[in-house]
Amino acid sequence: MENSIHNIIRVCLISFAVVLAGTLGYMIVEGWSFLDAFYMTMITVTTVGYSEVRGLTVPGRIYTIFLIFVGFGYFVYVAGVVVQFMVEGQIRAVLGRRILDRKIKKMNNHYIICGYGRIGRVLCKKLRTKPIDLVVIEKDQEQVSAMEEDQVPYICGDAAVEAVLLKAGIEKAKGLVAALATDTDNVFLVLTARQLNPHLTIIARAGHEAAKTKLTAAGADRVESPYAMGAASMAQRILRPTVTSFLDLAFADRPKDIQMEEIPVSPDSELVNVMLRDSGIRQKYNLIIIAMKKADGKMLFNPSFEARFNAGETVIAVGEAGNLQKLEKILNP
Repeated sequence: MENSIHNIIRVCLISFAVVLAGTLGYMIVEGWSFLDAFYMTMITVTTVGYSEVRGLTVPGRIYTIFLIFVGFGYFVYVAGVVVQFMVEGQIRAVLGRRILDRKIKKMNNHYIICGYGRIGRVLCKKLRTKPIDLVVIEKDQEQVSAMEEDQVPYICGDAAVEAVLLKAGIEKAKGLVAALATDTDNVFLVLTARQLNPHLTIIARAGHEAAKTKLTAAGADRVESPYAMGAASMAQRILRPTVTSFLDLAFADRPKDIQMEEIPVSPDSELVNVMLRDSGIRQKYNLIIIAMKKADGKMLFNPSFEARFNAGETVIAVGEAGNLQKLEKILNP
């Protein structure tokens, strides 16, 4: 793209130089006025040959022949640049789409985000702060430029169509977010997705409270209403301003701030079956373990110093982002 832009700039500069040189040449050789020389240059360079302004002298005719060759060569060059620009753009678009399709085809345990409106775009931005593979399905062609600008893998199509979901790798996906514009579209999407992958984790957006039961019945594991969540957040800021300020800090993306993170305990971790007091987490990483989620789903809040790390559990810790990443390398190598 950059080379094509340089070529266009070069064409403009050469055009100016050819016209200027031709005009000055007629003014010097024939002694014409600027307008007559400019007119003669234009009809000669463009090979139109409409009519001569005045009779040409022998030096003027020789100069005109020279200018015709220059003009013909110039237009051949311009045509080549234009064709190259068009062909390169088409080839780049085709190759880029094929590369993107191959990338999506190789994805495994990824997330499919259906809809790239206001909610979908913010959601993708948050998810991409972590090493999570995702692909967006959006049928609105006007959103293509936004997805390309954000460098998000995407598929243009209707998310409720089975072929589109299969192209997005729903059979190998870990989760799907239904964030389409209407509740009806989200219900139909959830039904289709659940049929294609019964083990898929599905989170759906509900615009109205009445749609929550329908989305749950359709197969959504969790239904969220942005409006209800926004109102609840505003209420909490009034009732518990200090708590909400801490949570804002904990879920911020700035690496030096205090954050809250959940980390799975791998069977390969060196801390498996080690007591919390013997792990050295507090001393080495200055982190606080606030909860442990057991393999059966039971949540153990404020675990005692005798609590042990077990494979399959999830640890919820609070501390600086860099230290949390160090702990993740230990718990989930």
